[in-house]
Amino acid sequence: MILPLLTEIKIKTIKPSGKIERFHDSQGLYLELSAAGGKHWRWKYKFDGKEKRLSLGAWPDVSLKDARVLRDASRKMLREGADPGQAKKQARADGDGAGSEGAVTFKAVALEYVANQRNVWAESYTITVEGRLRLDVYPHIGERPIAEIGPMDVLSLLRRIEERRAFETASRVLAFCSQIFRYGVATGVVASDPCRDLRGALVPFSKGQHAALTKPKEVGALMLAIDDYKGSAVVRAALAFSALVFCRPGEIRHAEWEEIDFEASEWTIPAPKMKTRVEHRVPLSGQAVGVLRGLQPLTGGGKFVFPGPRGKDRPLSENGVNTALRIMGYGKDQMTAHGFRAMASTLLNELGHRPDVIEAQLAHKGADKIRAVYNRAQYMAERRELMQTWADYLDTLKASAV
Repeated sequence: MILPLLTEIKIKTIKPSGKIERFHDSQGLYLELSAAGGKHWRWKYKFDGKEKRLSLGAWPDVSLKDARVLRDASRKMLREGADPGQAKKQARADGDGAGSEGAVTFKAVALEYVANQRNVWAESYTITVEGRLRLDVYPHIGERPIAEIGPMDVLSLLRRIEERRAFETASRVLAFCSQIFRYGVATGVVASDPCRDLRGALVPFSKGQHAALTKPKEVGALMLAIDDYKGSAVVRAALAFSALVFCRPGEIRHAEWEEIDFEASEWTIPAPKMKTRVEHRVPLSGQAVGVLRGLQPLTGGGKFVFPGPRGKDRPLSENGVNTALRIMGYGKDQMTAHGFRAMASTLLNELGHRPDVIEAQLAHKGADKIRAVYNRAQYMAERRELMQTWADYLDTLKASAV
């Protein structure tokens, strides 16, 4: 039986199943799907009676057409009596991977690594990593062969970030680069990770808590200021919704209309979007439902509940809510988008609500994942009551601030 050949359309539709799968093309060429969703070209062949496999790169950077060309070139080499796999290793040893045309670049390895992790990382984290690489890394070392990049090359780009006084960003970019180099070591394209000895070279920074308003009088004034915000209606709704549901900013920005169940007054955040990698159900108070109903005529025809100004299919930027807070007169040392969580946690604990129920609603990652999931389900009735009580309390504080 002849198996059907692969097509680009078919490859696009292949989804991860949580295990390694192989999709065959022809003459030994196949696409290997990792458990995390990465798609890699492999070619199976025999040399000296032994079965071997040759890596031909990751899709979509290496298209189906390109993979077939590489396979055919390797078959020609095999017919001439050479082992394609050994020839590839020898080329690296001879310096083909250090500046010659066709060398494996840092960007190529980074794209393959991110593709591998895409179905493991939260969507917001993936967007953050891709953005940092595009802004701070690719312009400096992206097109260079990964095998020739040394510690001083990486340190140079980190110093550029530190010049902006973005010390925490520099530390994160170093961590991203290190992960990519370690992946390169694992896949055989680079000998070692040049980032491993650089952490002590960075300017130290203090990572404090996210600024938040936690005094009832201040919170009442904030809620009144949100009502009076004269900017975008979408941003005003995002501010109000952030206060009412106190989810993580990335979760709110990436909320989709299909995740909202108005009949059940509930928002279900899929596991891939959660920091904890566990699906999270958010009971919606009457006030939260009101915010969404008011926004529906504006954004209900698109994918995202809170789209950005550049189109319905792009979420509000990560700076959208923070910028609005600055316009409203709140400095970054007073209130942040993430601060809505600390605000709710502090006041709800002060009001005497059960800490376990508050933690379940905050979707904090516990040491015991099974117990955490159980608790979130067990406390659902209490969480629903908690969210309505919180919304009513915010209304009370706002009324007293008038």
